[in-house]
Amino acid sequence: MSGNATFRHDNAALLAVSSVEAPVAVSSAEFDERLAPSLKRLKLSRKLLERVAGVTERRWWSPGSTFDDAAIEAGAKAMAEAGVEPDQIGLLINTSVTRVNLEPSVAVKIHHGLGLPSSAMNFDLANACLGFVNGITLAANMIDSGQIKYALIVAGEDAQPTQETTFERLNRPDSTRADYLREFATLTLGSGAAAAVIGPADVHPESHRILGGVSRAGTEHHELCVGGPAGMFTDTKGLLDNGLELVVSAWHEAHGDGWDWTAMDRYVTHQVSTSYTNAIIKAVDLVRERVPITFPKWGNVGPASLPMTLAQESQTLSSGDRVLCMGVGSGLNTTMMEIAW
Repeated sequence: MSGNATFRHDNAALLAVSSVEAPVAVSSAEFDERLAPSLKRLKLSRKLLERVAGVTERRWWSPGSTFDDAAIEAGAKAMAEAGVEPDQIGLLINTSVTRVNLEPSVAVKIHHGLGLPSSAMNFDLANACLGFVNGITLAANMIDSGQIKYALIVAGEDAQPTQETTFERLNRPDSTRADYLREFATLTLGSGAAAAVIGPADVHPESHRILGGVSRAGTEHHELCVGGPAGMFTDTKGLLDNGLELVVSAWHEAHGDGWDWTAMDRYVTHQVSTSYTNAIIKAVDLVRERVPITFPKWGNVGPASLPMTLAQESQTLSSGDRVLCMGVGSGLNTTMMEIAW
């Protein structure tokens, strides 16, 4: 295949990555209780979320807290950890799936809340669960080109409103098993926030070089997972099968272009479920012990999922470690990005 699927960065680095965990833990047992009338009528067993998806609990925001306020908190935390002042930021990209309004962008509130300068470009980048990694790629390209010096990538997600409407719909007397299966993935979602500061590697030799990676599209599958404020409707098997095919294809293309990811120190994947994680590990023969798992306690936190996991893992990574970030987003799209820790 010809094109620009594989890419390399010259002078971009991850200076800091941070996360904000939503404070309210909501167990899958509580979800089963909310759906008890439907599960009983449809003769579906409880604990499917734990047994099939592996999600024991997920997080919600406390009353009065909002996903964009959490993104502001994560952004401030990341800048403090990076030692970068707000007036140094030249680009803010919000990658949240969650949004209350179609306009203005979510980014404008975050830009204002962080006190970023008027010279800082800001916008939303939406690409389902892959948005955060795409945001890093775009920022790295702009740093390499010399257009900006520092970028801040953020994401804040709120799963509760969509899950509340899902409870109402599935508990209707006319709901079916097919309805439950189509909306099962919605019940695995969680809330949280993350942020990362990207900057020039030559100015920060102690930082973590963003080397590059591969990106592939399989947009013939754009109808397999369609979500909005009213709900998310997913062909779970179709999403898994075709997502795996896309990942394997991208993996081999990257290796054909000189990348070798067979012995990474950590594989930080987008967090979905037990079956998804197991399938990815088997498909490209990853070392299971090097694949951190966070979905049992956080659920699938959309684009914030991967950076939240990376922020957790950053506490145990050492200089010289090789990290591969791997994500798949509805659409379908996949990106893998190597970071030299």
